[in-house]
Amino acid sequence: MTAEFAVALPAVLLVLGLLLAGSAAGLTQLRLEEAARAGARALARGEDAGAIGGIVRQLAGDSARSTVTVDGIWLSVTVSGTVSGAAAPLIPWTLTAKAWARRESTVAAALSAPSTAPLGLSRDA
Repeated sequence: MTAEFAVALPAVLLVLGLLLAGSAAGLTQLRLEEAARAGARALARGEDAGAIGGIVRQLAGDSARSTVTVDGIWLSVTVSGTVSGAAAPLIPWTLTAKAWARRESTVAAALSAPSTAPLGLSRDA
């Protein structure tokens, strides 16, 4: 019985360690994705790159790095980081998340704003 326990215990601990490391990587990826989405939304509203970096660090942690890309009206924020915590030595990968947003313009906001005058009537009439 002791021999079987001595053989099985390392295998059980290895599987447990892999499950914990996978869970830590999954949670880190979710944090990076949320930070990228929040950064892209803020960038689309007109925030500067310094503010985007602050939002990303607040949501994904101090070790997260962000990159802003502008492609016409499309904006993207790429966030990368490593797994933190006790599982970090087991997972040396760099995880990355990217989110796109369309730039909000003042013309589009003015067109989508509800009008206060009824249709067909002008304010001077």
